[in-house]
Amino acid sequence: MTTTALITVDARAARRANRLGGRQAVHTALGLVFLALMLFPVYWMVNASLQPSGNTLSAALIPLEPSFAGYERAIADQGANLVTSMIVSLGAVVVSLAISAPAAYALAQFRYRWISIALLVILIAQMIPGIVIANALYAAYNDIGLLNTLGGLILADASHSIPFAILVLRAFMMNVHPSILEAARVDGAGQIRAFWSIALPVSKNALITAGLFAFLFAWSDFLFALTLTTTPDIRPVTLGIYQYLGTQVSNWSAVMATAVLSSLPAILLLLLAQKYISAGAMGGAVK
Repeated sequence: MTTTALITVDARAARRANRLGGRQAVHTALGLVFLALMLFPVYWMVNASLQPSGNTLSAALIPLEPSFAGYERAIADQGANLVTSMIVSLGAVVVSLAISAPAAYALAQFRYRWISIALLVILIAQMIPGIVIANALYAAYNDIGLLNTLGGLILADASHSIPFAILVLRAFMMNVHPSILEAARVDGAGQIRAFWSIALPVSKNALITAGLFAFLFAWSDFLFALTLTTTPDIRPVTLGIYQYLGTQVSNWSAVMATAVLSSLPAILLLLLAQKYISAGAMGGAVK
């Protein structure tokens, strides 16, 4: 190849690299703009929570003189509600995984004709409007005495996340090779022992993913809290914020501080479990 040809090839490669770099720069700039637009409401929530006057209309873009009076008020008024939400959410995670993990294992490893029907029923269960379930639970809870109880809210929130958890765990447990379970049974392990000692440890990422979504479903629940609690004794933070607005419309710093505090557990869990979520969500995609 002549020197002129080499120069021409190098020039073409340079132009191609410049075009590619320019496109990447444009895409990066657009991504940053969209990210800023999506995160601006979150920033404004934090900014409003630090305003000393509690008035968001006159709030500056940057809180140069932040005040934590709103957080003090929020902890004093909504601290018990935050604890209630934490108990209900953790309880919903335990109940959801305790039911969905064995169900997903059976649907993934057993070969019965009714499995496809069971999966269809699970999908239909996810399509039922929440208000229908809430009304039915209210009538049932009123008869058995579970209204205004932590156990009632835990069962209600767990029922909302169990179908999703079953689908996530089943997709992952489908990849557990049957030969591993057969080897365990040859060594004397029964179905329960094989499930507990082999299937569950292998499915750790999917368990964390399903548990995290169960926590988020319960933590952000408003419909069940509004329907199944009629007294201030048991009140999750979502219902607390809703009832907070009527008495604190002139002090938005306390309202926004409560919103910030209620967002922290979800943000921290998502950051800590990010790698497990990615692995768990994609675990059943490729065999």
